[in-house]
Amino acid sequence: MRFFGNIEAKADAKGRAFLPAVFRKTLNASGEESLVMRKDVFQPCLVLYPQSVWDRMLDNLRVRLNRWSQRDQMVYRQFVADVELITLDGNGRFLIPKRYLKMARIDQQIKFIGMDDSIEIWGNDGQQAFMQPEEFGKALEELMAEPGRDSTTTNSNPQK
Repeated sequence: MRFFGNIEAKADAKGRAFLPAVFRKTLNASGEESLVMRKDVFQPCLVLYPQSVWDRMLDNLRVRLNRWSQRDQMVYRQFVADVELITLDGNGRFLIPKRYLKMARIDQQIKFIGMDDSIEIWGNDGQQAFMQPEEFGKALEELMAEPGRDSTTTNSNPQK
């Protein structure tokens, strides 16, 4: 399942928003019924994970942590403590709890950004979500030039 796109929307005064139809179609096609929401670890945005993606991510984190390490237990606790299970109503709406709106500095104007296997929700001023075009081009050029990176422009079958 892959989410792509940058869609502007509004939340109502109670914090309800419609999940964009293109994202709902992707969820429905994969048989997902619920989402998990948490504030992003690094950025001032919220992230929606389909339940299966969240479960894999949590399993991956758990195997890296030692249950007998106080620090590891605190990391895990903090990671899972501010999580909200999200269910869409019959119209495709969901509630963004007020504490999440505050954490992510979101007013009524919001922006949904598809991030492959998750969906970010930004305040509509979400300029910090993106690099400047020149910076982006340079970063992409550097990443794709690194040895060992897969490139769609290289011929992986030289016997053709």
